[in-house]
Amino acid sequence: MKNRLILMLWLGLLGTVQESTAQEKQRPRNQGIVIGVLPTGKYNSIIDVTGVAVGHTTLIQADSIRTGVTAILPHGGNLFQQKVPAAIYTGNGFGKLAGSTQVNELGNLETPIVLTNTLSVPNAMNALISYTLSLPGNERVSSVNAVVGETNDGFLNDIRGRHVKEEHILSAISNASTNNLEEGSIGAGTGTVCFGFKGGIGTASRKLPAKLGGYTVGVMVQSNFGGVLSIDGVPVGEHLQKFSFRNELLNNVDGSCMMVVATDAPLDHRNLMRLAKRAMLGLGKTGGIASNGSGDYVIAFSTANENQILHQPATATQSYLNLHNDHTSQLFMAAIEATEEAIINSLWMASTTKGIRGNKAERLPVEKLLPLLTKEKK
Repeated sequence: MKNRLILMLWLGLLGTVQESTAQEKQRPRNQGIVIGVLPTGKYNSIIDVTGVAVGHTTLIQADSIRTGVTAILPHGGNLFQQKVPAAIYTGNGFGKLAGSTQVNELGNLETPIVLTNTLSVPNAMNALISYTLSLPGNERVSSVNAVVGETNDGFLNDIRGRHVKEEHILSAISNASTNNLEEGSIGAGTGTVCFGFKGGIGTASRKLPAKLGGYTVGVMVQSNFGGVLSIDGVPVGEHLQKFSFRNELLNNVDGSCMMVVATDAPLDHRNLMRLAKRAMLGLGKTGGIASNGSGDYVIAFSTANENQILHQPATATQSYLNLHNDHTSQLFMAAIEATEEAIINSLWMASTTKGIRGNKAERLPVEKLLPLLTKEKK
């Protein structure tokens, strides 16, 4: 057992080392490709929403294990005792998103959000339950609504081997930080494929001007779907002659996309659901088609401290702030833009990956596309 743990730690370090090269890549925005019109947050990431932390565990082993875990924590406290308003929107329901019905029934989130591969959802749920039960103050807790999203990374990963264990999920949660800027072939995005290229984890944010409320909207995606790729309105898939249904090699558009939308705006469940729906428009702007076998889900939550839902309230009623409907449109636009850019970032920052059965997903040919994309801006 000890040797096995040492091996897994070494594999985690290997994943970090291999991904470090990818992190030296420049993001599209740093190369002159500015998606949308709203300003970004400081890091152009979901971590621009104050308090939100992100952690990854990457599993790369031999020639067949290409998978991992990504954890998103809305705040650093006891989330079960201090729940946050939340909503989950189903764009296309071919997926195994655990915990969605209770989130939408009660309108709140009580565990970190974990993203992984399809067949690792049960292990991730067990880990989230173990994590929640272990927190001080939760000694009498007897029901936990673990929220776990997934995409199927079986093209590159030995998904049937179910290599993601509880310890890997707990590691992603424990190493989550509010300054994690990693993207690409990492965590839950290690084995994903998007538009026929290597997909992965991507993130982006929008910071509204003070006159529009000054709120921040941050998005993180796990991209693993198909369609006809478009970058900032440029039909890249057509240009490369690589798009879904063009030939028999590109007919598999299934796979899924998980989208997590965080905001510090004081929104209730109803308006968070409205916000979540707009993320699907961002997916559509990249050329995604929400195919029959693609589980396309959006988890949206608000970190506004005034609206935290106490597990053990002192009174029978609770007062909270709620942004007026007339002031939500700018947030909707922010979610659309940030989702679009997060998906493009997930492709741009990924690394060419070879996996099980010799299957290979090439990185998006960034160097070939740059002249085309920057020309369009002139």
